[in-house]
Amino acid sequence: MKYGKEELKELTNRLTNFVNDMVKNASAKGVVVGLSGGIDSSLVATLCVKALGKERVLGVIMPEKNSNPTDKEHAILIAKKLGIRYIISDITNILIAFGAGGYIPTREFDKVADGNLKPRIRMCILYYYANKNNLLVAGTSNKSEIYMGYGTKYGDLGSDFLLIGNLFKTEVRELAKYLGIPNEIINKAPSAGLWEGQTDETELGITYELLDKILMRIENNVDKELISKELNVSISQIDNILKRIELNKHKSEPLPIPK
Repeated sequence: MKYGKEELKELTNRLTNFVNDMVKNASAKGVVVGLSGGIDSSLVATLCVKALGKERVLGVIMPEKNSNPTDKEHAILIAKKLGIRYIISDITNILIAFGAGGYIPTREFDKVADGNLKPRIRMCILYYYANKNNLLVAGTSNKSEIYMGYGTKYGDLGSDFLLIGNLFKTEVRELAKYLGIPNEIINKAPSAGLWEGQTDETELGITYELLDKILMRIENNVDKELISKELNVSISQIDNILKRIELNKHKSEPLPIPK
């Protein structure tokens, strides 16, 4: 959906009030945000600064030897633009200590095991700084990612709150433009940085623009035949999305506990 300026202003106020309430209720000093150089973490950091002030927001940049150097540059760019303190914590040696594929010469990179290890290491680092400084970890996953299970359990999905967890990716872009996130961050291909050349839309097999249109209709209980007709997509593509949503619900639901 498209927002007007007043709606974006109201949305910003709602999200910044949420941050204030979370920090106040936890008796925390502020928040820590993992800065990836992408639009989601840049938006979360910006909203947190608007809510708390730059002195109460810490950015942590966590590259590794195979990271796209542009991501680190963009992470530093947003940190400097916001005027927040930031720490660069390279995770390459931790990956080597785990014996991760692609970092040990004799081991081949595994997209599932080694790819998911990176966000789990990053989550541990964020909580280290959170515990050390009495901060909350501000998560950066958006609604499109949560629906599709495009995140790592106890990794990038591990946080104290998900500030943009109710915003689709296309809504994130709108709000980011409104709040003045640099265009080079907004316009680059979204990537979780799990391996060289990896992009979200290639992995998902669909653009966020089309995915969000489908997800919004699914959320509003629109019949899949009508979705297919309106958006000119196949029933099988919609079924694949519905199946993926169902298979990945465990990532966003409480852990199963027997009665």
